[in-house]
Amino acid sequence: MAVYTGSASGAEKEKWKAMNAEQRKAREHAGMEAWEKWGKAHQKAIVENGTPLGKTKRVSAQGISDSKNNIAAYTIVQAESHEAAAKMFENHPHFTIFPGDAVEVMECLPLPDRK
Repeated sequence: MAVYTGSASGAEKEKWKAMNAEQRKAREHAGMEAWEKWGKAHQKAIVENGTPLGKTKRVSAQGISDSKNNIAAYTIVQAESHEAAAKMFENHPHFTIFPGDAVEVMECLPLPDRK
């Protein structure tokens, strides 16, 4: 599972906010084209495209509350190894064009056998 992270602050986000509407629209267009190109290049490995993620609720023994984190979106891929999956995201548009922070790649482990 690849988790796209981003924060409301940071140098890249500040540059993004400083762009005028025309510049931002052009950058968004270039970013979406690059993301689509990345998706086509890795289409055989993509199990689920995922989606952008919205507001967060935290559920704990203390109840339900509003929460914030840096998770912006996710994608599920299949690869020969954890390293190979991570390499798929090198130079990804999420952080090379858009003001995202990074992509964190985690292995999805099998559930333990309950028998």
